[in-house]
Order: sequence, then structure tokens, then C-alpha cells
Amino acid sequence: MSRVLFDERWAGNHGIGRFASEILKRLSGLSLYNRARRPWHALDPFLLGAELWRSDTDLFFSPGYNSPMGWPGRFMFTLHDLNHLCVPDNSSALKRAYYRHVIRPACRKAPLVLTVSEYSRSEIAQWASIDEQKIINVSNGVAAPFGVEGNKYDPGYPYLLYVGCRKPHKNIPRLMEAYAISGIAMELRLVLSGTADPETVAIVEKHGLAGRVHFCPLESSKELADAYRGATAFLFPSLYEGFGLPPLEAMACGTPVVTSNVCSLPEVVGNAALLVTPREVEKIAEGIRRVVCDADVRDQLRERGPLQARKYTWEETARRTSAAIGLALGNRSEGTRTELRRRSDQLLAE
Repeated sequence: MSRVLFDERWAGNHGIGRFASEILKRLSGLSLYNRARRPWHALDPFLLGAELWRSDTDLFFSPGYNSPMGWPGRFMFTLHDLNHLCVPDNSSALKRAYYRHVIRPACRKAPLVLTVSEYSRSEIAQWASIDEQKIINVSNGVAAPFGVEGNKYDPGYPYLLYVGCRKPHKNIPRLMEAYAISGIAMELRLVLSGTADPETVAIVEKHGLAGRVHFCPLESSKELADAYRGATAFLFPSLYEGFGLPPLEAMACGTPVVTSNVCSLPEVVGNAALLVTPREVEKIAEGIRRVVCDADVRDQLRERGPLQARKYTWEETARRTSAAIGLALGNRSEGTRTELRRRSDQLLAE
């Protein structure tokens, strides 16, 4: 039986971490690779490659973007997006060098590369100069506790919700300004996941929103699902996403979503969210006003959201990933690759 070594260091309560954790729950027979060293450590590819020389692994599989350097064996990794290249504020000379000298050669050497959207698939193929057929879109998914049924977070006031980190591409300054000029700040407060940080607090004060913006840790999936269900609407005007898991989770919970009309987001939300131009503050504010003031729009989005979210399951992600592992090991026919491609096309058409 082939020995597939899975890098479980990625598992956790974050974007790639959720993907890694859900895959690990559903794929049996994986051997686990773990070290105290973080998988995004700059030297990890070299140290990983050296360690694999001493293993009897048939395939090393990373749910993240790390790959072994200098190891002649088979490996497969997951490039969720090109965030660090496409978002200047998230980039640096070191990160660009890592992509150029580690990730791009890995894309060419690996039997297959996994990603999570058709948008990322096309972008990666063009950047790495490889055939799109070599890149498998396994997508992301949503599962319990994210659903319409369940408790609702009730802080004692109605609120709009944002979930995510506060890196530049998440567009927090424009979100804050749009909320401030929308005219609804006195009716609904804005809740941000996580704890307060000086930069965000400064933006709050700049727009006179003290007492209207609140921070909530939301450390567990249950707390997160409760917060989605309790919100009047979910706001996610990101400038760049390779998938966009928070809008999907919010839709699964029946919460109206306002998100961006760029990158992978239209692909993921379909016709079940309000799309806005993320670089135009007034357009974001207009979306906020519409979702808050138009009950018919809210009802429509509450109905469409869960239906759209049902198209994305972790079971399907695991099934595609299992098939991709078989292809990478050479155990599956070309027909398997065709079937994976057909399922991706079907998902987009539904």
C-alpha cells in the first residue's frame, strides 16, 4: 500500500488550516508529518527535503504551499492563491524570492498542484507557465456547525459582521469609511472578529465610530457560526481572494452577504450575495444601505445563500483530493483527471 505523508502542521483555525483539518478528518490511511518548525518557515523546503531522504514515503502531500527541495520523490502541494505576489502590500523581496525560487519550480516538478477555485487555477497556470490540466481545483467546503439552525449571537444590539484578518487586502479602511458614510451606523453596530489592534482602532477614531465598532474573538467554529446567524448582514469587501471561505460560511448560516465583485468571490457566491466594487467606498456604502434597508433583498439573499452553500461540501473536496492523490501516485487513469475537471465545470454551471 502506498505511503502518503500528510503535513499536518497546517491544521488550525484559519484559512489553510480549515482546509487541512477538514481533509484530515475525511481521508483515511494518511501518515502524518509534524515538526515544531512552522511550514511557512523560509528554510522549511530545504529541511523538509533533507528529512524526506530518510523516509520511505511514496508521496508527500502538503495542504499548504510548502514543498520539499532537493528530494527526488513525488510530492503534491496546495497553492490556494498568489496573494503574496498579487497584493503589493502583502509582498516583500523575501516572499517574491520564495515564490520565484521555491514555489514556481515546485509547480513544474510536482505531478499535480491543488488549488481551490477556477480563478486561482487560471492565475497559477499563467504565472507558473504550466498547463492548466496539471492543476486540480478541489475547492473548499462548508459543514456543521455552519447552518441555518442554531443559536444566534446576541450582544444586546443589532450588528453587521466582518470575519477575517486585517491584512491590507482585506480592505478594512474602506470598509470602515463605507460604514461611516452609509447612514446606518446609528442603527446597527459593526462587529469585527478578533481583538482590537492599534491600526484598526485608529481608523475607528478617524471616522468617529467609537462605541459603534466592536471586537469579538470568535475563537471556535460554534462561536463563529452563532455570530453569522445573529448578524443582520455579513460584509466582506476584500480586494483579493483565492476562494473566500467566510462569505460561504455566512451564506450557509442564512446571513445576507455583501462582498466584492473581483477575483474568486463571484465564482463562490454566485447570485446569492450583493456584489460591490471594493475600491470604491461609495459602492460599498451603497451595498450596506441596500442590504440593511431593503427587506426584500435580505429575504432573497437569506433564501439563496444556503442553496449556494450546499454546492460546496468538504466531502466533495475530500473526494477530489483523494482522486488527485491517486493521479499523483500514478494509480488512476486519465479519465479520473477528466472527471475532476467535469465536476469543477458542473459546480460553476449550477
